[in-house]
Amino acid sequence: MTVTVLVADDQEIVRTGLAMILDAQEGIEVVAQAADGLAAVELARRLRPDVCLLDVRMPGLDGLEATRRLAGPDVVDPLAVVVITTFDLDEYVYAALRAGARGFLLKDAGAALLAQAVHAAAVGDALIAPSVTSRLLRAFADGGTRGTAQHRRPHHQLEQPFEPLTEREEQVLLAVARGRTNTEIAQELYITLSTVKSHVARLMMKLGVRNRVEVALWAYDTGRLRAG
Repeated sequence: MTVTVLVADDQEIVRTGLAMILDAQEGIEVVAQAADGLAAVELARRLRPDVCLLDVRMPGLDGLEATRRLAGPDVVDPLAVVVITTFDLDEYVYAALRAGARGFLLKDAGAALLAQAVHAAAVGDALIAPSVTSRLLRAFADGGTRGTAQHRRPHHQLEQPFEPLTEREEQVLLAVARGRTNTEIAQELYITLSTVKSHVARLMMKLGVRNRVEVALWAYDTGRLRAG
């Protein structure tokens, strides 16, 4: 099955480059490109691509507001959005996740991670760049000094799961918290990629969280992992 993608970035050379990288990946086809947020929202609503890859900073309508309009909590039939940016700022990550994004990457992530994020978003998973995950953990370990109260998660997400985690789920939890990708987890634990995906999905269900960053933060808040 081919994953269709819309790419939105106001810089033509970046937009074209991202489209070329994605088109070169097996099972991915770029079906539209947009130079601003308003065009991205219009094209996305009309074409209904499997994944929308949106830059954060765009004229007219930025990527975060475009994400909110396409995937926010009030959207009846949300699209899958992956936010990508040059700017390594925590505020963007928090805002993107709150807006409904299923992934957050920096533009230097590389072709493999970019393709992995697109495929993950297409099937309902979330992938956050490992470097971003690690930094978010450090920020929360410092008492959230780099975020504000509105970024903190509801207290119910800090409770122990009703159904205890298995030993293997605990291992996967720590790997996710350290920013490992599914492929890296499979290699480290000597299990198949599909098994890893099943464990991650099960973890999110048990913990009542929506993405890998929230899995990682739960591991932190419950004392399973210390800041590095």
